[in-house]
Amino acid sequence: MIIINIATDFSQTPGARIYSDGPFSGQEFYEKLLKDKFELAIKDGVKLKIILDGVEGYTSSFINEAFSLLGNEFKPEIVWNNLIIVSNETPKYIEKVKESVYEKRK
Repeated sequence: MIIINIATDFSQTPGARIYSDGPFSGQEFYEKLLKDKFELAIKDGVKLKIILDGVEGYTSSFINEAFSLLGNEFKPEIVWNNLIIVSNETPKYIEKVKESVYEKRK
């Protein structure tokens, strides 16, 4: 299993949607960490565990950007079947991640 703990591996203060919105955006998380770790997990035949706890909070645009990009690039079913999402502090984030993975973007 490969693990990303957003609070320790990325930022305790995740930002908004894209780079121009400011630091630690969902786009930055996807491009600098999430995509590579997901590709590695698939290559190694293991799941990618993402720990959402330990941050000051998430904007819905951060979650939407990062995980919809992942779902669109790797197909939603492949993504969702190879992720383990941990959010004990705010369980509703798990459903928001799932909705974003399955969202079709142009």
